[in-house]
Amino acid sequence: MASNVFKNVRSVAVPVADQDRAKLILEQLGFIVSMDVELQPAFRWIEMDLPDGEASVALVRTGPELPTGIDTGIRLGAVDVQSAHAAVVAAGLDAGELLDWPGVPLMFSFVDLDGNRFYVSDTSHS
Repeated sequence: MASNVFKNVRSVAVPVADQDRAKLILEQLGFIVSMDVELQPAFRWIEMDLPDGEASVALVRTGPELPTGIDTGIRLGAVDVQSAHAAVVAAGLDAGELLDWPGVPLMFSFVDLDGNRFYVSDTSHS
């Protein structure tokens, strides 16, 4: 059996057309900027954390090899999914319906202004 090579997932990069616009939206949803640097000319890296989160979302500029409009696979946890849904809608994002299926946490997905899909599920019963 392999030893623990990795400690955690540090960040997940999401391609966006306008990094400042995406940063403002995530700030409205409770994310905090932990890093905002130009690593090299025309390559800005913005990392955003949740106050108690373990991984961050990195906003990177889209390009030919990194298109927007992806299914990020990012699952965000919320204690109050209905309030999270309302906050996403208030931020001007396209939120799907609340899915309330027997035996699974309440959940929904949303699409950011670049067409990237995120998921939200109830963590209050974890």
